[in-house]
Amino acid sequence: MVEAAYGRPEQAGGASRQGSEARAVRRRGAAVRAVAVVLAGAGLVGALAPVAAATGARGARPAVDGGAVTVAGSEPVAEVAGRADRAALDAAVRAMVSPGGSTAALGLVTERGRPVWKGAAGAADLATGAPAAPDGRFRIGSVTKTFVATVVLQLVAEHRVGLDDPVERHLPGLVPNGAQITVRQLLGHTSGIFNYTEDASFSFEESDGTLQQWLATGRWRSYQPRELVALAAAHPAYFAPGQGWHYSNTNYIIAGMLIERLTGRSWAQEVERRIIRPLGLSATSMPVDSPFVPGPHAHGYYKLADGPADTTLLNPSMAGSAGAGISTTADLTRFISALLGGRLLGPAELAEMKRVSPESGQAEYGLGLQRTPTACGEYWGHGGGIPGYTTLLYGAPDGKRQFAASVNAYDLSDPAATNTAFENLVATGVCGGRPPAAAAPAGTPLAPEGIRAGTGPLA
Repeated sequence: MVEAAYGRPEQAGGASRQGSEARAVRRRGAAVRAVAVVLAGAGLVGALAPVAAATGARGARPAVDGGAVTVAGSEPVAEVAGRADRAALDAAVRAMVSPGGSTAALGLVTERGRPVWKGAAGAADLATGAPAAPDGRFRIGSVTKTFVATVVLQLVAEHRVGLDDPVERHLPGLVPNGAQITVRQLLGHTSGIFNYTEDASFSFEESDGTLQQWLATGRWRSYQPRELVALAAAHPAYFAPGQGWHYSNTNYIIAGMLIERLTGRSWAQEVERRIIRPLGLSATSMPVDSPFVPGPHAHGYYKLADGPADTTLLNPSMAGSAGAGISTTADLTRFISALLGGRLLGPAELAEMKRVSPESGQAEYGLGLQRTPTACGEYWGHGGGIPGYTTLLYGAPDGKRQFAASVNAYDLSDPAATNTAFENLVATGVCGGRPPAAAAPAGTPLAPEGIRAGTGPLA
């Protein structure tokens, strides 16, 4: 995994420990680190943060022509195109394919909710050579967490649960030490609960053999939420509740179970009822176990010695309320605009969501939302990864600009080129074009895991 090349944040055992290397990375600019985070997140293990895939060492790069970036010609974009540096944005998406090593990449920039640019590069399907479409759907991995956290905070506003309620009160006997773990700690990753995607059973990217076995049988397996929580409970906690920070997908599996206990409906139904339908997110879905990505979409791949292996189809129950969502850049930018604009939460709940825990360190993580300093100001959002797909979502707190992107990482054998391409994609996207020359590149990454080819477990 690219994770090996970039390194992984120290997360367990007290406040996140950042060594001299991490501090040096931050001084150079966190967009570089964001690449590691997003690419490494491509896997299922990292996946429920940003997802990654198999390492670039597997075989040669596929014959994917970066090609001309396909830029949407919709009328709304044309009307306000002067607000964005379309040439710079086109180049940034194209560079993520070549030399960045992805099979496809697409993105959208909106300002005050109106699209100013959208584009795509690469192939949606390596078998047919069909070009990637800017409006295509994709798996969003851990960006799902922001939807789930929003629902929980709506329930807080309705006085159906308190952020400082112990998990044991609502889900008795579910997790060890549940009387000491709060809802707030689940949403902010300060519970100490083991991340189930770090269990050996999810280490299917270790070799071509284990990956091929997962592709043949493992990706079709159906998981129940209690099964994933039990898998985590078999491991010791990282630290005592509230005494550290460690990104754990298990926290959000439990949050999904909490929603069901409080409402009598599944987390996916509540996301649909409370967010998707009210905002008109017609291309967004929260599947339970359907393996399909509906509508036009770019395929995700793992790089094997004998060529690319298509990983688009999989049973999303492996991710559940921690990362099973599917969406588009248009729906995601509408969602983050509505969330930060106060349309989904009241002022008190939104303030709680944006309250960064000191334990999260450079991750600057709140409750299902992450703060990211960039060359063009402070942004909030989340990153996501699941096999085949890496997602980025950023929104300015004043509503001025939103940026969403999907990357199908594949060949990461040239990490320097991937770093450069990813850094530029982030910086260019949040700035709506080329960032100020004198400003530092994008800051803290949008996800605690990094970009990885193929995108293994959840990130």
